[in-house]
Amino acid sequence: MTQLVGRTAELARLDALLAGPDLPDAPAVVDIAGEPGIGKSRLLGEICARARRHGLTVLRGRATEYEQHVPFQAFTDALADVDPRVVAADPGLPELEWVLHGIRQAAPGGTSDPGAVARFGPHRAISAFLTRLGERGVVLAVDDLHWADPASRELVDHLIRHPARGRVLLVVARRARQTPTSLTAALARGTGSGDVLHLALGPLPEEESIRTLAADVPGREAKQLYAASEGNPFYLLALLHAYRGGAGLPSVLTQPDATDAVGVPHGLAVLLLDELTALTQPQRRVAEAVAALGAHATPAMVTAAIGLPPGEPTEVTEQIRALAARDVLRAAPGGRWVLRHPLVRALVYENIAPGRRARLHRRAARALARSGAPATERAHHVARSMTGWDADAAAVLEESAAQCASTAPATAAHLLHVVLAHLPDTPEHERRRGELVLARARALGVSGGLRESRDLLHHLIETSGKDLLPLRTEAVAWCAVMERHLGHSPEATALLRRELSRRPSPSPGQAVSLRLALGMSALLTASYPEARADVAEAVSLARAGGDCAGEAAALALAALGEAYEGETAAAVRFTDAASRLTDALTDPGLTDLCESLSWLAWAEVLLERYEDAERHFGRGLDIARRGGRLHVLPHLLTSKAFVHLTTCRLPSALEAAEEAETLARAAGSPDLLAFTLAIKTLVLLLCRPFGDISALTTAEEAVAATSGTKGWWPALAWCMLGHTTFVSGDAHRAQEAITTAGGGRELPLLQPSIRPGQLDTLTAAALATGDLGQARRWAAQAAREADRLGLGGQRAAARRAEASLAEHRGDTDKAVRLLDAAAQEYARCGQRLWEAYCLLRAAPLVQRSGQSERAAALWHRAHRIALAGGARLLVDLAELVRPEVVPRPPAVPAELAGLTAREVEVAGLLAEGLSNQDIAARLHLSRRTVENAPLLGLSQARRAVPFGADPPHDPHRPGRRLMSQA
Repeated sequence: MTQLVGRTAELARLDALLAGPDLPDAPAVVDIAGEPGIGKSRLLGEICARARRHGLTVLRGRATEYEQHVPFQAFTDALADVDPRVVAADPGLPELEWVLHGIRQAAPGGTSDPGAVARFGPHRAISAFLTRLGERGVVLAVDDLHWADPASRELVDHLIRHPARGRVLLVVARRARQTPTSLTAALARGTGSGDVLHLALGPLPEEESIRTLAADVPGREAKQLYAASEGNPFYLLALLHAYRGGAGLPSVLTQPDATDAVGVPHGLAVLLLDELTALTQPQRRVAEAVAALGAHATPAMVTAAIGLPPGEPTEVTEQIRALAARDVLRAAPGGRWVLRHPLVRALVYENIAPGRRARLHRRAARALARSGAPATERAHHVARSMTGWDADAAAVLEESAAQCASTAPATAAHLLHVVLAHLPDTPEHERRRGELVLARARALGVSGGLRESRDLLHHLIETSGKDLLPLRTEAVAWCAVMERHLGHSPEATALLRRELSRRPSPSPGQAVSLRLALGMSALLTASYPEARADVAEAVSLARAGGDCAGEAAALALAALGEAYEGETAAAVRFTDAASRLTDALTDPGLTDLCESLSWLAWAEVLLERYEDAERHFGRGLDIARRGGRLHVLPHLLTSKAFVHLTTCRLPSALEAAEEAETLARAAGSPDLLAFTLAIKTLVLLLCRPFGDISALTTAEEAVAATSGTKGWWPALAWCMLGHTTFVSGDAHRAQEAITTAGGGRELPLLQPSIRPGQLDTLTAAALATGDLGQARRWAAQAAREADRLGLGGQRAAARRAEASLAEHRGDTDKAVRLLDAAAQEYARCGQRLWEAYCLLRAAPLVQRSGQSERAAALWHRAHRIALAGGARLLVDLAELVRPEVVPRPPAVPAELAGLTAREVEVAGLLAEGLSNQDIAARLHLSRRTVENAPLLGLSQARRAVPFGADPPHDPHRPGRRLMSQA
């Protein structure tokens, strides 16, 4: 390996991370960026070497230019050296296999089924796997990330936002200009939050470069060579190699300045190609085969690719030895060979004659088929070998696309594109072309290519003849989904109505699907009454046709629509009917319409039937993940997050909200992202401590994602911004945000089912700004709206608003009665979080009236609920309103006097016997922070902190004034 030159500052920062990768607030990811040849790979190699010297496990992989559609290729390469016994014993093996073995699907005897693996299941599995590996320290290094396949890029994004716990450091190297926008944005977000350390590599210093790399070259010539290289080490080494090989200095330095097609200076390309021209013809054939084969470049595969008999690899072995001696080839793990640098591979590959290149890939695909490799492993070579229509090759690509559609949909879309590019445009292939276009559009739609999917569907809709009307209707239904995700609900509605009015009419089953899509579009645009008749017609059509799944879906959508509109009695009727029918159906019977489970679960949420909602969204998640219905998952996960928040299970609520956010970002839908971020905002608000701004920044991102659109999801985003700004102390902005969502002070555009809660916040905000008259009007409206809905939780929200007014005018007894009634309503309907909130608001008022013991009882119940449920905001509020009769925590022992309140909190939980993992979950910290808190040793902490002691009370902690207003 070439001696490392420069990079002193970068190495100092990296050494600090390697010495203590688990320090609090240490970045979990290192991002090394720079131009081609600047030394990214060399620095990555140095990091790996130093990590090994620190006793850390090192896993190193590389993304490759010509395998950008092989799912998880970069991580498959990195994890190839993990001890198979460790993998076999891992509890997450079924989901791990898709990444660990990549396109090979599973190890021999494995059990994975790629079609059944949820798209983001491997992300969670790999994160958990790294956490388990990280008990002794792991560095996961991925080179050339700019070439990573879409599935690998999504996994990197996941690891940035959800770092593996323990001593795990992800280090990536990439070319900044060639990095896809989504990956650049993910790394930039991580840099801004402190989770990513960004290292931008510049030119090497001249003096050190010459002293280290060109000591044998005369000073003047060395300076000229350095100047020509502009400090790029790869270019400088190539110049030195040519100079030492006898090339005259003028010929070396007078190359044109233009950039070559592979992205390197033309002069460097010429130097490298000159080196390759010295190879013999057999050596060049082997080098070309290695360049084409990539991860399959074993001697046996090279022999097959160049067309030699399989039993005679001797000649190939001899040529490989000769190429290795010239440093053209280098050995790689698993008996493979690689060209010494990706730039060299690119130059070799791009200079292979097209016909010969296709033959290399074709022979490779055939050799893999003879060895029993699955379609997913052969697909890369098959795709690159197609120069015309080949039905057998197309069958391999279609099979592979189906295999990876749920896990790597972008790869599926690419493979189908290759088939379509070669499929003859003749009448006998018309139906197959339509089916492939529809399948590709679906794959694009779930992988973030919403516009490309929509454009394909538009073309399919307009070109489908009379023989393809059923296919056209499917395309219309899916196109409506794309339009909705793009924020074009009016266009979706127009498209659906046009299809329903065509002659001949769609079949009854298709009409059901189209009318359900109409109903959903109307819901999102807050115009459900306009589609009520369509949903009722869907119920009738499905019932008449004996379509139980369709009838259940239509009833579930009707239930959600009526609940959304505040028509509680009708919503209850439809919900009961939908639930009875849905519960009687099998999972396979619900797969095609599993979205109905999200509608039913959300209807039950709005009707405050949380146990039923949990049962249905749980079943829906299982069915959607098994069936690859990725577009349904965000709706089910947000329902789960909301139910777990309301019932005070904040850690699992946050987990569900973050998974929904991941799916929404991958889908590329601004409105869906706004919706998932709105739900996440409320979860963050309740599970983070005072002073934490994550909820506010999330709410602001949610509002920004709406881009001014109107409807259910944008309105929800504005409401959540109102709640977070109010808790942050800005009552004026809170009023502005919620009235913007509602279209005015009376909230005419806001769904009736959530008005009382918003009016409660508006009442408190008006009191905070001194507008008593408006506060009274909003409290009165909350009471009217809640009476109309007839739901316990909504009545409780209205009573909270009335309690705020009573407290404001000094009527403490009435305020206590109202808050007590609200808490009882919340308890009856299972809203434990808000029960605790009402009890905490009531406790100081009861204390003020002289009922100290009752105040203590209220406080203790609320504190227990909040603490057990991970509602950190309420725990902090409890500390602020602790009744005088409740003793303060004992003084901090001298042994812990130098610790922060958070560190004392950790020590207290240690004293209770909690594990590091349990403490991390309880306090919403990373495990590495808990493990390395400077607690003077576990045993000392357990001795020093009395059982049950709370962290020291700080009367000046952030948020005291704000929560007293709330």
